[in-house]
Amino acid sequence: MRKLVVLTFVTLDGVMQAPGGPEEDSTGVFKWGGWSVGYWDDTLGKVMGDQMGHPYDLLLGRKTYEIFAAHWPRSTDPGAEGLNNARKYVASKTLKKLDWKNSTLLGPDIVTEIKKLKQQNGPEIQVHGSSNLIQTLLKHDLVDEFKLKIYPVTLGKGKRLFGEGAIPAGYKLVQSQTTPTGVIVATYTRSGEPKTGSFALETPTKEEQARRSKLSTERPK
Repeated sequence: MRKLVVLTFVTLDGVMQAPGGPEEDSTGVFKWGGWSVGYWDDTLGKVMGDQMGHPYDLLLGRKTYEIFAAHWPRSTDPGAEGLNNARKYVASKTLKKLDWKNSTLLGPDIVTEIKKLKQQNGPEIQVHGSSNLIQTLLKHDLVDEFKLKIYPVTLGKGKRLFGEGAIPAGYKLVQSQTTPTGVIVATYTRSGEPKTGSFALETPTKEEQARRSKLSTERPK
């Protein structure tokens, strides 16, 4: 079974909408598109190179697919070759034709199709952007790993990584670092259910109360 990995730029308050520019997604009158650009540096470039420097397949929602397909086939930027050569699986109810090479449109039962993909042999499946699709993945507990870049900024509104699809889940931090611009790079893997407990002081039992009372009376004055 291969891993499904979500690679996401996210603000401190959980917003992942339009990190790279206003044109990416202005849904909901979102005015802060491009909030990640001012924090980019060589360290983040290396991180992305490492995370995408091996074979992978892509799983994308419609909007992210259209953004990528309009840019990467004509790009010579770092990472372009890997993205263009990767097999792309697209979740969409409206697209009928996919022009970007190695692209496949998933059927109407997206959850079942993704479960089948995970059972197949092959490289890890990476999800970039695709905020609406991520909610479906979260709801059905299909994400094995998050590779987050957490930016030192809050926006107050926008599409959130852990939105309406989030379920109670536990994660383990397996790797982290901080870039010179203050971006926290953190990798979390799925690890069971949330652990709960209480810091409330326990009321002593009658036996414990009696033992404490006895000790206090026997203590030398």
